[in-house]
Parts: sequence; C-alpha cells; structure tokens
Amino acid sequence: MSMKIAQIAPLSESVPPRLYGGTERIVSFLTEELVRCGHDVTLFASGDSRTNAELAACCPSALRLNPLVCDPLPYHVMMLDEVRRRADEFDVLHFHIDLLHFPLVRDFSSRTITTLHGRLDLPDLVPFYRRFAELPLVSISEAQRQPLPAVNWIGTVYHGLPRDLLPFSPVAHGGYLAFLGRISPEKGPEQAIEIAVKAGLELKIAAKIDAVDQVYWDEVIAPKVRVHPNVEYIGEIDEDTKAEFLGNALALLFPIDWPEPFGLVMIEAMACGTPVIAFPRSSVPEIVDDRRSGFLVGSVDEAADAAGRAGELDRRTVRAIFEQRFTVERMADDYLSLYRFAGEVPAHIAQLAMVRPQRIAAGTRPGPGDENGAFDT
Repeated sequence: MSMKIAQIAPLSESVPPRLYGGTERIVSFLTEELVRCGHDVTLFASGDSRTNAELAACCPSALRLNPLVCDPLPYHVMMLDEVRRRADEFDVLHFHIDLLHFPLVRDFSSRTITTLHGRLDLPDLVPFYRRFAELPLVSISEAQRQPLPAVNWIGTVYHGLPRDLLPFSPVAHGGYLAFLGRISPEKGPEQAIEIAVKAGLELKIAAKIDAVDQVYWDEVIAPKVRVHPNVEYIGEIDEDTKAEFLGNALALLFPIDWPEPFGLVMIEAMACGTPVIAFPRSSVPEIVDDRRSGFLVGSVDEAADAAGRAGELDRRTVRAIFEQRFTVERMADDYLSLYRFAGEVPAHIAQLAMVRPQRIAAGTRPGPGDENGAFDT
C-alpha cells in the first residue's frame, strides 16, 4: 500500500551532496528508492537538491557552501515551521536532523521516526533524550545505542547504497591505499600515514578540511604529507571520482579513534570490492567481516601487515557481502516496516516520559538486529 512520506533532511548540504555529506547522501538514496517503490514522498531540503520526490525547498542552496550564511539555525527553524504546517498531509514523517524537532512533534509523534546519524556519547544528550523518551528513534548501528539505553528505540537500520552506484572493480589497478572522508584527529589520517609508511605502500588521501580542523591539518597532517613522498593529498572528491578512487585502491584505511555510529565509506569501498582495514571500534565490527570483507586490526603495525596482505582477500566476496547486507533496497524495506510500526509506542513508556522521565526503565526494544542489519521487532 502506498504511503505519504515526508523526509526531513539537514540543510547544510544539498540532497544528494555535491561533495562531502554522509547523512544527506543516505537521505537521497532512501528518498529515491521509496519513490521508485511507488510511495508519495516529499523531501524537505535545500533548494539545490535533486530528487524525483516533491521538493519542499527550505532555503535556496546548501548552507555550508553559501558564503552569505553565518548561522544555519534560523533556516532549520523555518524548515520545521513548514513541516509543522504540512504535518497532517503525511502518514509518516522521517526526521534526519538530530533533535531540533522534538518539542514540535510531541502531539503527533506516533507518526514520526527519527534516525540519529551522529555520536550519542555526549553527556548533554542524556537528560534531553530522557525527557523525550517516548519519541520513536532509529539507530544506524547497535553500538550507537549504547550511551542511551532508556529511550524508545524501535529499530536499527544499517545504511544502504544503490547496487549500481559504485561499480565492482575486480582488480586494484592503482595499487595504493585509500583514505576518504574528513581531516580530523578522530578519523585517523595521521595513523593512516603511519600505516602506509610502515607498509611501504602509496597512500592517497581524499578528504575535506573543515575550518575547525584547519590547524590540525596545517600543523600535523600537511607536514607529514610533505615529508613522505608516497603520501598524496588530493582534496575533496565528488561521487563520480569516488568510484575510481575506491575501486583502484588495494584497501581502504579506516583507523578511527572515536565512537563511529556507522562509517558510510566502509560500505562504499565494499561496493567496489575494495577491502577495509579498520580499528574495531564502535560500529566497525558490525560492518566489516574480519578476513572476508577486510581486516580488523588492533594497532598501526597490524594494519601495515594487513595492508601487505590485502590482495589475499577475494574482491568478489567483498562485493557479495555488500550486496547481501548494504543495498538501498534492504534499507528501504527496513524503514517501510518501521514506518508501519512507529505508532505502536508502549503506553507505559509514553506515560512515564510525560510524568517522571528520570525513571524510564532501560531499553524498550533493545534487541539486536538480524544478521543482515535489519530492523528490530
């Protein structure tokens, strides 16, 4: 049965983003797949977004790339005012903007779900989510949930990509290691350079540099790039360049040092058949099958050794695991099931949340997802 669905995206990037932007990319994939399946979808996003859904343009262009925008908050508040005005048009409203909308949707929260795309281990979030404990939430990995057990988790849905987005590369023609994402200490570019140097392999770094990380780049990473001739920084890349960049790599390096909620770049590499070499923190062991789609390693030395053995892994197996677990069709099916389930908030949870939120019991539906990363029931 066709549903009327609202997708509410962040406004910092377009949907899909021109360059960096994991959340907006996932919103785009999900929106287009829901339209393809025959659902009536409205996308609340920046005006330069591209979609087959109805586009409700909430600002002229992506805020991050607009030099005239100093503060993104007013634009998001204006978007929420429009969402609130149109809320009765939809069977379900799917939010991807963290927590700004929570006070506005309480009286129709049974028709909402909120996918949390970021880290949840920050102390300020605990009292906030306790206060709104009845709102239906979706995690993008089981590990992401751990700091907030006492909320209304209705499912875990792993990200998914279109099968034809990144073509399979049976051979790593480039013979280099790849680092893709963002230059920041928690993403591990310094460790990626150490791994490549120890392994004696070329490293290509494709990453954006935010203003907050400019000093880190100038003082830590840029000098290492200059010193090591086997390390090349190529900047931010777009979707077309990404396929070639990942497909020609021996392996993707993912030496994170933070509670990564998912790590979209890992499944992008897997779609190309490129194995992932990663530190097993947070969501990583849920995504990478050790010695099948990559190597889970405990140190720079182990990562360097794994880089030398990346060719031992069957790239067809890596691609097959992507197709089994991380396609957009699977993601959309999981979300459609949750859309139908979202209204079934247990009465005792709703009552406790409104009366005495500090006494919410841990975990309303915290059971693990199935082996393919599907939703909980």
